[in-house]
Formats: sequence, structure tokens, C-alpha cells
Amino acid sequence: MMLPTHALAGAALAVPLAALAPEAAPLVLAAGLLGGVLPDMDLYVGHRRTLHFPVYYSTAAVVAVPAALVVGTTASVALAALLIGAAAHCVADVFGGGLELRPWEATADRAVYDHFNGRWIAPRRWIRYDGAPEDLLLSTTLAAGLWGVAGGELRIVVAGALAIAAAYTVVRRVLPSVVEVIVPALPTPVVTSLPARYRTSLRADAAADSETGRATRDGR
Repeated sequence: MMLPTHALAGAALAVPLAALAPEAAPLVLAAGLLGGVLPDMDLYVGHRRTLHFPVYYSTAAVVAVPAALVVGTTASVALAALLIGAAAHCVADVFGGGLELRPWEATADRAVYDHFNGRWIAPRRWIRYDGAPEDLLLSTTLAAGLWGVAGGELRIVVAGALAIAAAYTVVRRVLPSVVEVIVPALPTPVVTSLPARYRTSLRADAAADSETGRATRDGR
């Protein structure tokens, strides 16, 4: 799923928790939104592995929510919201596409790394790929639900997230082609810092070109 969907989902899941600290509801909703974004901070460093912990985040959330109910402080409620958002993000990625450059081709068998069991979880593809029409529909539904409970500043964030989601959905299918044109022209240090799926695609293209060259030389 795309990042705006994760962000909106994190904020939406924080709504019930905000009732525990109504005076700090904007902070709690913001914490949920931040939790929804947090795992994807590993985009350039082992994406869906370095900061994705579907089991550990979920376990921490199971502990944090009852603790927030008992303690009732703003900090405890915000922490619970953050952990729920992060857990939901990691679990939701299992139901999306894989890590390949064109996930609609369904060629990859890796969705999220499960550190607890030491293995990759395969994608379920209920939402076929990040930026799919059904992904945008989910973002729209979450944004509509949040609109009624969000304050002025958070409404701006919700509207912005939905606008980004819509724009990303429009260009999603052409992005791989753009990447394949731009990336080869970038300096090597920049290329090596890109997510692995971009570098893998370039290696595959280079291998295909090499094979074509050999076939031409051999008269095939």
C-alpha cells in the first residue's frame, strides 16, 4: 500500500484512543499518523525489513493499549497510538503487493520480513500494488472517516495525504519506465543509495542486453 494510505490508517486507528485523552486528541491522532509512516523510513535501507516488525510492533501494541487505559497519561496514549499505527502498517503490507519494480506483474514472493520467525512473508495481493485504484479507494474512505473528527490543522494533513494518494495513483504505472530512463544517467553513488528494486531492474536490463549482444554475435 502507498504511504498516504498507511498514514491515514494510523490516524484512523488512533481515533478511539483519542477519547482517553480528549484534551490531547490532536496529538494522539498525529502519533497514530506518525506510526503509520514510521516503518517506511527504511525505504532506502532494506525496505520492509529494517523498520518493519509485524510481530514485534503488534506485540508492543497489545501491551501498550491496556497500559494506556490504566495510566491514562497523554504520553501513554500517544505511544499506544504510534505502536498501533506501526503495527497496522507492517501487517497491511502483507496484504499488498511484493517488492518488485512492477508489483502488478506479481513476480516477487517478498512482502514483509518477519524477524520473529526469520523469514519473508509472501504478499497476499488483496490490494494488488501500491497506488492501485483499490488503494486509492481505501485512502479516500479513511480520509472521509477522519474528516469528521479531525481539527483544522489535521484536516489539512488529511486533505494533503489524499491529494498525494490521488496523484501517485495517476502516475504509478508509468513510474517504472521513468525510473529506467533516469536511473542509468545518475552517478553511481546515487544509484547505490536507491531502493533495491531499482538496482535489480537495472541489472536485469543489463543482463538482457548482454544476452541479446551474445545472440547477435553468434548469429542466433
